[in-house]
This record gives sequence, structure tokens and C-alpha cells, in this order.
Amino acid sequence: MLAALVFGFTVVTYITSLRDGMYDNVYYSAQSHYAGDVVAVGYDDEIKIKHLGQEEIPAILSAAHDSGINAKYTVMRTLFGDTGVVYFNGNAIRLKYVTGCDWEKEEHLFYKMDFVFPPQHDIGDDGIILSEPVALALGAVMGDSVVLETETRYRQKNTRVFIVRGIVRDASIFGYYKVYLSRLSLNRLLLFDDNDCSIIGFFLDNPASSGKSRAQLQNVLQERIQTSALVYDRVELYREEDKPFNGIKVFLITMPVYLSEISDLLGAISIVTYFIYGMMLIIILVSAAVTYRLILHERAREMGIMRSIGFYSGDLRFVLWVEVIVLGIISLFAGLILSWILSRISLLLSFSWFPSFEIFMKNGKISVLYLPKTVSFNVILIYLALVAAVFIPALHTSKKPLPVLLSGETI
Repeated sequence: MLAALVFGFTVVTYITSLRDGMYDNVYYSAQSHYAGDVVAVGYDDEIKIKHLGQEEIPAILSAAHDSGINAKYTVMRTLFGDTGVVYFNGNAIRLKYVTGCDWEKEEHLFYKMDFVFPPQHDIGDDGIILSEPVALALGAVMGDSVVLETETRYRQKNTRVFIVRGIVRDASIFGYYKVYLSRLSLNRLLLFDDNDCSIIGFFLDNPASSGKSRAQLQNVLQERIQTSALVYDRVELYREEDKPFNGIKVFLITMPVYLSEISDLLGAISIVTYFIYGMMLIIILVSAAVTYRLILHERAREMGIMRSIGFYSGDLRFVLWVEVIVLGIISLFAGLILSWILSRISLLLSFSWFPSFEIFMKNGKISVLYLPKTVSFNVILIYLALVAAVFIPALHTSKKPLPVLLSGETI
């Protein structure tokens, strides 16, 4: 019985914690890439580039303050699409993302990144951070000068020389062909005003409240500037983008919108997880019920003797139930330890053969996240299964007549 409980709780805890770890890694990758839990994105109908000007930026910042969303960090980024090219030593790589950052205001993000070669404290407006795949393809190392080519807001080519000040280890779909440079430098390449940006991201103390915070911000912001309707997945986002408008329209987006396709994949993983979860609970319930009935049968004479020397039926039930509770506590602790061992073993496994699986990993390793809510839910369900398996048989046995117990009758 102990073995069944330990095995069941180990498997249940490991698979649910693995799912939580995968989702946490995806969310962090998206949060870092899109710069926030709630992101205000400016779509400029005139120049067809994501852009927020000096009318929209103050309106968004003041609306964030007035709506009371209480962002922990607020960052502004300028973004350029997938036509950027970086050149070095006769090699050229077309980029998926060119991201202009404020280095100091995004220190909390860069601090968490896994760098092959970490940047110095002062990257400057002439510095650039390359993703490892880009650096390897170019053959560039720290200190090399590379040429970045973009298009201006008027669709003209523009270039500038940058010094490689850092190389980040990111082979996920968010960071494979990506570079970071200062927002000021990218603004000038695109011929934006120096203080313009493409997005304003708000990092919240509680990311789970992003939906509520977005609705609060929307209610205030839509009274001040042109704002789109709220969207809840990428299909709705694309549909809203296609609607005609003039000037700059601001979209408020949360991570579940950007991650809607990945959320579908995680939902499929969750279905498999719940199936395994249910199977393990059934195994625990059946194993515990069968095993406990055999135990009660073998201990029938022992309980009869206890009754004959003065123990009441309630005393027998108390002893049996305390034994089960203690057994459950031991099983849960042992299951947690074994689950932790499995998570350590997972760190030794490589998933590089799985295309795009990096998005689910942290620093190239699969990770397991033990959330108190998930672990507590597992404990409650395991105990409920245990109660269903043993408490009723224990109650039934303790009420049997003394002669029946002394005869060792089958339960």
C-alpha cells in the first residue's frame, strides 16, 4: 500500500509540475520578448510600421497611472520587422527581430538572460547584442564591428556600424534571429523622433491579473486616443488589424493573446496530463482499497483481542485512521523526494533533437516548477482517494461483532 501511494504521488506530482514548468518557461520567454504582461502596441496606418508618437506615449503612460494597474516596471521598445540584415566579414544574416531597448530600464530582463558572453554594464548607443545563432553564422565575436541594415519609415535603406557587446544564448523561436540595440539608435535608423517607440510594456506584480489590468487600462485609454477593441487570441488580433483606420491605433495585448497557438499545444499537453492524472488516481484508489481490505482481514483477530480487553469500536476506528493518515504523510514526503530526483534526472536529458522545443526550456534544460497551489491540490486529491479506499472499510470492520472479529472472518 505504501509503495502504491508513493509511486502514484510521485508520478502525479512530477507530471503536473513538469507542465507548470513548461508553461512558466513559455510565459517568461514571451514576457521577455514582448516586454511585459500588458503591452500597448501602436499600429501606424500611414507608414505601416509599429509606431507610437508623442501624442500616444504620454496618453498611454498617464492612462496607466490613472487606471491604477500599478506596474512594477514600464519599458518602451522600438521594433523593426523581418527585413533587417546584419553584415560581417562578407557574411549576411537576415533577422527576424530587431529590438531597440533602453538598457538601464530593462536591466531586470537582461539580468535573467543566459549569455554566452555577457555584456559590460555600459553597452552604449554604439553597442549591439547578438543571439548565439546569428553570431555563429556570421563568425562574429565580442568586440567585432558589424553593419546593421534596416529600412526607414519611408522604405529607404539605412545602415550603421555597431560593436558586438554581448552574445545571448537563445535558440528559441523568439530569439533565434534576433539582435538588441539601443532604442535611440534604432529610432534614428528608422527616422523616428528620438523619444518615439513601437510598444510600451507593463510588468505586473501578479501576471495572473493581466486580463483584469488590461480591461482597467482599456476603459481609461479609449477615452483619450484611438484604441482597438480588446482581442483574446491571434485570430481576433489579425481581424482587428485588418479593419480600416487612420493614423495610429493602439492595441492592448496580453501574453495569452500572443501565445494562443502555444496555449492550444499546452492545452493538449494538459489533456494528456489529466488523463495520466486520472489513471494514477484510479490505480491508487484500487490498489489502496484491495490492499487495505487484505490488511483488515489479516488483522481481524488482533482487533478482536483489542475489543475484548476494553477497546471500543470508536477506539479501533481512531487507531486505524491515524495509521492511514500517518501512512499518507510518509507517502507524500517520499513521493515529493522521488519527484525531485526525477526532476534532477530531467536536467541531464537533451531535447535539442526536438524542433522549437527550446521555448519550453530554461537555459537549454527542461525544468520542473513546484507551485504550492498545484502540490496542495495533488495532496488533497490523493487524500480523498485514500479516504474513499480505506475509511469506509475501517468503519465497517470496527462495527463487526466481537465473535466475528475473533473468528478472523473475511472482511
